[in-house]
Amino acid sequence: MADLKDFAEQLVNLTVKEVNELATILKDEYGIEPAAAAVAMAGPAAGGGDAAEEQTEFDVILKAAGGSKLAVVKLVKELTGLGLKEAKGLVDEAPSPIKEGVTKDEAEALKAQLEEAGAEVELK
Repeated sequence: MADLKDFAEQLVNLTVKEVNELATILKDEYGIEPAAAAVAMAGPAAGGGDAAEEQTEFDVILKAAGGSKLAVVKLVKELTGLGLKEAKGLVDEAPSPIKEGVTKDEAEALKAQLEEAGAEVELK
């Protein structure tokens, strides 16, 4: 059971680049389509959720780069571990998720850093 919790924690802490690599591996080596995996994972959570439960995982969504786009691109690159081109792509395609499934404290810290750089950020 402890191994599964460790595995779950590793999945939650993946960067966007690592998630993309994982999706490619699942598709190429195991024939699992990433969209099907996301639906399978979201299905049980949506059906059994209790509305009174406090949200424990947050998604950090970049809504707009703001006035200093270059600073936001550099920060997104640093926060996600992506290359410069991929980070610029995320910023250009805003609104786009920067990190998903992070704790409230981490999400608020990321939001503060991004807003300080001039970006508009939303937590979901």
